[in-house]
Amino acid sequence: MTCRGNERKEIFREDKDRKTFLELLMDSQEIYQVKLYAWVLMENHFHLLLETPLGNLDQFMRRFNISYTGYFNRKYQRAGHLYQGRYKSILVEKESYLSELSRYIHLNPIRVQGMDSKTPAEKMKFLISYRWSTLGGYLEQKKKVAGVDYALILDEFGVEHPGGRQAYRKRIKEDVQEELESPGKIVGGSILGQEGFIDWVKTNFLAQGPDREYSGARQIKGYKARKKVLEALLTETGRTEAELLNEKGDLRRIAMELLYRLGGLNGVEIGRIFKISYNAVSKERKRLKEKIKLDPKLKKYFISFLHKLE
Repeated sequence: MTCRGNERKEIFREDKDRKTFLELLMDSQEIYQVKLYAWVLMENHFHLLLETPLGNLDQFMRRFNISYTGYFNRKYQRAGHLYQGRYKSILVEKESYLSELSRYIHLNPIRVQGMDSKTPAEKMKFLISYRWSTLGGYLEQKKKVAGVDYALILDEFGVEHPGGRQAYRKRIKEDVQEELESPGKIVGGSILGQEGFIDWVKTNFLAQGPDREYSGARQIKGYKARKKVLEALLTETGRTEAELLNEKGDLRRIAMELLYRLGGLNGVEIGRIFKISYNAVSKERKRLKEKIKLDPKLKKYFISFLHKLE
């Protein structure tokens, strides 16, 4: 998805603006459990490649855009809209187009005025040196940035062996030489995918009409996800629901984290389930994250639950 500045005016005037933008992006990502695959910040617009497992793109973008607009307007003593209308989003078949779309996004910095006369080598050098995109993390492990899921796209290039990132770099070089302009035909201005995927979207979503999302949609989605999360945990651990809710230790923390990430529940709602305070939920989730960093077995155990629930 993308947003452009109102009247195509700049939305970033200095690096502090870009850093604040990314901080707000990471904050909103955490709240709405959005998966980020790639981003690029240009002078008057930005592109995000993301996934919303909870189907909450509107809520995510509303909070995120309002937060940055407020920051920008206060700093530069201005009022009114920062962006040119509503954000533009495209529904993408990730199995077929995610990798190509990531590369299309990463090539944005060389599509500006003045780059046409540059050689492919000069363009590639400029892309590698461009600070405000996720390309660096796809080319070098040490340049990975927090909050970005690199694995899914890099898996196509064999990320598990040393040549994985070199293969992505090679493909970027080819895209620069071939002047990749579009990842494919976008149907109706909003769907990118193969014929079967497009038919599936039309049948399951577009045919339902514009009022398919109503005020209680998020809560219903959250309830169904919560049930699915608990059922998966009970099946895998052999516990009853009562035993799980009274569990102490890592399994209890995993349940809380999964309900937060995949169940669409906030800390208060999770606290009600486990009969503890919001602060206690926050502390337990933080404790789990700290332990996962230090314990590979626990990390593998947690990830196995994520895979089963995706």
